[in-house]
Amino acid sequence: MIGAEGRDGQGEERQGSEPVVTREIAAEAAVWIARLHGPDRSNHMERECLAWQARSAAHRLAFERGTDLWMEAAGVDRAAVARAATASRPEGRGGEGQGASPANGYRHGWHWPRPWALALSLTATALVVGALVCQPWRDIDSYDTGVGEQRLVILGDGTRMSLNTSTRVKVELDQTQRRVRVDGGEAFFEVAKDASRPFVVQAAGAEVTATGTAFVVRLTPPGAGALESLDVTLVEGQVLVREAERRVAAARSLPPIVMAAGERLRVRGDQGTSGGVTAAPAQPQRDRPRMDQVLAWKRGEAVFDNATLPQALAEMNRYSTTPIMADPSLAVLRISGLFKTGDSASFAQAVATLHDLRVRELPDRLELLPR
Repeated sequence: MIGAEGRDGQGEERQGSEPVVTREIAAEAAVWIARLHGPDRSNHMERECLAWQARSAAHRLAFERGTDLWMEAAGVDRAAVARAATASRPEGRGGEGQGASPANGYRHGWHWPRPWALALSLTATALVVGALVCQPWRDIDSYDTGVGEQRLVILGDGTRMSLNTSTRVKVELDQTQRRVRVDGGEAFFEVAKDASRPFVVQAAGAEVTATGTAFVVRLTPPGAGALESLDVTLVEGQVLVREAERRVAAARSLPPIVMAAGERLRVRGDQGTSGGVTAAPAQPQRDRPRMDQVLAWKRGEAVFDNATLPQALAEMNRYSTTPIMADPSLAVLRISGLFKTGDSASFAQAVATLHDLRVRELPDRLELLPR
């Protein structure tokens, strides 16, 4: 839900990520920087520039970045500028008057030695324009969700990225590539079409490449004797799944696989070593799951179709900080049905009623036990 904080430049529905500077805003920022460092600078121009910056966080960020680039290109000593700007303020005026404005600080606090001031200013400004407009800023952002939380992110290219509970991703967008790394959890990608920039998702040593499609990536960490596993479910379109490039040369364990809509590819992590011998990784498995079951989490639901009790508990426990534990003797029980995620108590009571069990409530967990 979008509250008073609104959306940022990425279309992000939660506050905290950096705003995106578009080509148009970057170009306008470069023009303002050129005008402010030109011979026609005036108080009126400065006020107009401040009003332009006040339009949005992206406008302010573009101006800050452009100013930093201009100072670097011109070889300006930032500390010297700050000292000069401070020294130029009239005593007793504090933050009021012209001395309070960063733009006025640049104008009144220091001066370039003449006559080469204008030439250097124009040269630096040209470099800023090229950096801001010809080579747009690379957007690198990290997103995460807590236990039981879901989050929708609309990326700068228009791709919709839905994050499920306990998910961590890193997004990198620039002119040549669109790359996402999933470090844990589950994400549904509805990829904006852009044939010139394939959309690549990396997870568990594999990468999924698409140009415009929809798919789910789920990364399950190792635990309870199980290996790390990766599920890729293709909702529509076509994707290529292959092993990511390794820094150290090694035999490939995952051949390139082209997936068709409706398929799920399950890849289990490396077996590791045993007695000094590296075990062969399990071969990827393909199946065709029920899409309403795969995407049930987007509706706040979990759907089970003859799942074992341990499988059902593992799924429900993803959404709650109050886990449900079961006596080992109950592992043979089967669960079917639709349940609300995050409601551990109701799920435990439903299972207890179905299989004539009892529920024991403890401060940190719920336990399913035989009667």
